Amino acid sequence: CDVFRELGFARVVGPEAETEAYNFTKLNIPLDHPAADMHDTFYLGPGVVLRTHTSPVQARVMERHAPPIRVVVPGLAYRRDPFDPSHAPVFDQIEGLVVDRSTHMGHLKGCLIDFCRALFEIDDLPLRFRPSFFPFTEPSAEVDIGCSRKEGEIKIGAFGDWLEILGCGMVNPKVLEFGGIDPTRYQGFAFGMGAERIANLRHSVGDLRLYMDNDLRFLGQFR
Repeated sequence: CDVFRELGFARVVGPEAETEAYNFTKLNIPLDHPAADMHDTFYLGPGVVLRTHTSPVQARVMERHAPPIRVVVPGLAYRRDPFDPSHAPVFDQIEGLVVDRSTHMGHLKGCLIDFCRALFEIDDLPLRFRPSFFPFTEPSAEVDIGCSRKEGEIKIGAFGDWLEILGCGMVNPKVLEFGGIDPTRYQGFAFGMGAERIANLRHSVGDLRLYMDNDLRFLGQFR
């Protein structure tokens, strides 16, 4: 969040208990679409869920604020995932949203290149954008950073190998419409990443469960 603040983003948060409309429909995920099942959602009651991502906050921001919009959204997300070294049923996610009249894919790439190089403190860190699919962005991409995997250890940098760290894309025009924004006048980009995974890479931690054990000997190292 500190890095994104330096890039001009405001920090916003939203509710963890969400309606199906904000968690799915307003993000171009119909309730009968297979994409609505991919998160294995926790239901609190009819039409109410524990949010599976922080993207519902993007929909709320678009409804309440006219462009230009430039926000970063940190918060907890919930999915029926196993609890192992790389997965958890509750985890921290960070998303970003930019909407204005002139935003394009080049701005998205420049923003994420600046972010990754600042976060990992590597000025020449290579990034690669691969075509992907997300219902709420079009076109969509997954972002890889350069790394080395020698002897089973991941080292971040320009070493010839690649590691996927986040997803991104241009905001789908339907999502802009759901947010009350005219897609013929505005466009935007969005991105999202798991905070624990980024922390694992930045600090060479191999098991995300360590962040949740409340062991002060471990947590105290990050002050």
